[in-house]
Amino acid sequence: MVNFYTDNDDIRFLSRYYKLTELAEIMEGDFSDSRKIEWAPENAREAVDNYDRILDTIGQLAGDYIEPRSEAVDLEGNTLNEDGSVTRAQGTQDNLRNLAEAQVGGFTLPHRFGGLNCPNLVYIASIEIVSRADASLMNLYGLQGIAETINAFASEEIKQEYLPGFSDSRYTGAMVLTEPDAGSDLQAIKTAAHVYQDDQGNWFLHGVKRFITNGCGEVLLVLARSELERSGGLGLSLFVCESGPTVQVRRLENKLGIHGSPTCELFFNNTPCQLIGERQRGLVTYVMSLMNGARVGIAAQALGIAEAAFRVARDYAASREQFGVAIESFPAVRDMLVEMKLDVEAARTLTYETCWHVDHENGVLRKAASGEVTDKAEKKKLRMAAKKLKRLNAMLTPMSKYYASEMSNRVAYDAIQVLGGSGYMKDYPVERYARDARITTIYEGTSQLQIIAAVRGVCNGTAEKFLLGMEQSLQDLCPDETKDLMEILQQGREQLIEAVNFTKEQPGTEYMDLQGRKLVDAAIMLIVGHLFLRQSLVAPAWEDEFTTESAPVGGNGNGSDNQSEQSETLDAYRTVRRHKAVVARRYITGNANRIKMLSADITRHDRSSMTEYEEIVGQLP
Repeated sequence: MVNFYTDNDDIRFLSRYYKLTELAEIMEGDFSDSRKIEWAPENAREAVDNYDRILDTIGQLAGDYIEPRSEAVDLEGNTLNEDGSVTRAQGTQDNLRNLAEAQVGGFTLPHRFGGLNCPNLVYIASIEIVSRADASLMNLYGLQGIAETINAFASEEIKQEYLPGFSDSRYTGAMVLTEPDAGSDLQAIKTAAHVYQDDQGNWFLHGVKRFITNGCGEVLLVLARSELERSGGLGLSLFVCESGPTVQVRRLENKLGIHGSPTCELFFNNTPCQLIGERQRGLVTYVMSLMNGARVGIAAQALGIAEAAFRVARDYAASREQFGVAIESFPAVRDMLVEMKLDVEAARTLTYETCWHVDHENGVLRKAASGEVTDKAEKKKLRMAAKKLKRLNAMLTPMSKYYASEMSNRVAYDAIQVLGGSGYMKDYPVERYARDARITTIYEGTSQLQIIAAVRGVCNGTAEKFLLGMEQSLQDLCPDETKDLMEILQQGREQLIEAVNFTKEQPGTEYMDLQGRKLVDAAIMLIVGHLFLRQSLVAPAWEDEFTTESAPVGGNGNGSDNQSEQSETLDAYRTVRRHKAVVARRYITGNANRIKMLSADITRHDRSSMTEYEEIVGQLP
């Protein structure tokens, strides 16, 4: 069977392009855990080897078991029992058992709780692999951020109570946030789900929550109003409770896609619960942290769906003949497949780059909180680094979620188109991919909300600083044959900044929100263009068989390896680098005019969506 990690050269390339030893040092510190915990690595290289083995294991599970069960899981779905419990599809139960046997629970949890202590970047790669096999399973596997939140903010007693159960896969979890009248606007949570204390100070939860992914999980993180007299976000706190007789699943939603993932309406009937961290910080501090991690997870889920859809479309186009030739010979089909491939790689590049910076932010915060740094100058340096990374990740995280989820829908839609009538039928999985992809632009914050969050970073100078930094880092790397690409990117940055300055001159934030999508799209094109170009030039950060074992390839004169002999041999890493050189040129030159047009459209100052809304859309019937 196919291994969904080793058959994806782009993921393997990126896992060697990034200096994972650096992330290992962030996660492991002085590697002292190796002296007391059997599975903890002794050094950075051993940690990186462990990451590769873990991804290989998940890739094998995904190819051998999870993907073959995905169709049956989609058809069977979940069953709500009379007692308010939920029975998952048999395939999902088997998948969870296989993942537990593979010991990949607690992916990012510390070793002391039985976790694997992997960086976010590796975890996100694993989510993409699982999602390619079955997107609905990701909604159980990928909710390990709940355990991360407990680890980050809960008391030691609560950590000891719950985290080992996540690590050994006894527990799955749920983020219990949404209420019937409070969706994206979580500050609007009223008392539909509220908490109160008894005379001994014990907390109890009462009320209704809706649209809860995996609401039948064993451990529930619940955002509820603890200050009944106070409205807004500061009246909310975060609580943890367990499923049981006082937690009833009242209904399962009948959904378009991700049928293997139960979406529940929950009723809490005076459920005992425990406070996470401090009162009144539930939304502003804890849930915002949880949501940021969840949003990158959805980006990875969208990537997995798109990768699966592209592969089916490519295989079909290569084998399906019309008029005596394979349909991938037709320019229209070929161009569609090229755009799909570029789309997937662009979203992966942006998402993995985001994770790289998130891991570094976590590392800075961990170092600052450890008490190891006592020098005032060093403390100030840490604070400045944390502030810079926080601003950057506040922009990159919503960008990744927005771009990857919208991309996934485009690629799944086009995959159906490549297959034609066959794609519309359930004989092929692309119709399921299209159904599964649709939710990714909605949950954990709609695309519109991601744009609103990301455009702040574009307009406050964060994007400009990031782009300038990438330009400077590429100056010495770029050979003469790529200088024209650097000039295009620099020109695009200038056009974007002109549009940003024009937007900032307008009163209030209405025009910024109105033009947000164009600003964010232009910024993403520039960021991804830089990343593609860099990937085509940089040597691997660490070496193994993927970077050293050579295989014959046909020369085409592209890339940084300036050889064109048909008999040349390149290792897999350099082969992908050559591919990235072609991709970078296509992507950068192809988007140059789009960036120019987007910037020009912004400075056109068209406000008709606001000023002529009723005239255009008409009155309500």
